[in-house]
Amino acid sequence: VAPTTPVCEVPSSAMTGTVVQLSCKETEGSPPSEYQWYKNGVALLEKTGTGNAKAANITYTMNKKSGTLLFNTVTKNDTGEYFCEASNGIGLSQKCSVKRMQV
Repeated sequence: VAPTTPVCEVPSSAMTGTVVQLSCKETEGSPPSEYQWYKNGVALLEKTGTGNAKAANITYTMNKKSGTLLFNTVTKNDTGEYFCEASNGIGLSQKCSVKRMQV
């Protein structure tokens, strides 16, 4: 079953240095969807622990299975427009509407 449009939870504002979690979920897809977050239209990298993440100065953890995007300490650099995409290899992938987070 192709995924439906996911529901995205993105806080509209966050305080610098706080923990912020963005979530994305859709329930119709079978097999269960994987989620990809985008910031300002660019796909966010998944932290793999191979050193690339440190070089890219990644301050978040993205879980493709659960759809969460967790910032341990947000910075002003994390301000932007976020959306996520659900896909399970069946039908078209689905995106939620873009939401702006101001830090």
